[in-house]
Amino acid sequence: MRNEIVVQKMAGYVAKVLDYCRGYTYDSFAADIKLVEACVFNLSQLGELCRVADDAFTKAHPEIPWREMYGLRNRIVHDYEGVNLMLVWEIISEDLPELQNTLKQLL
Repeated sequence: MRNEIVVQKMAGYVAKVLDYCRGYTYDSFAADIKLVEACVFNLSQLGELCRVADDAFTKAHPEIPWREMYGLRNRIVHDYEGVNLMLVWEIISEDLPELQNTLKQLL
């Protein structure tokens, strides 16, 4: 898959999660199982895309947390029941807005 397509898809998943969570607090997020599942699914897809990006591209863009996102994907996929919702919320509220800006610069 071309790196431009990877970045476009990543930006799409990030935008979805941020849109879904607009106006939510941690408590309202954690109480809405459909929202949690939608966000966790999109985060896992985001992590999966990290695996298909070219090595040269990922090395050229260390500002993107490739390894961490793929690691989160592995935790979600292999231990869904054990996913820490507070960690997911912190990623959504603190890390995704910055990632969104970084991805926009690459598009």
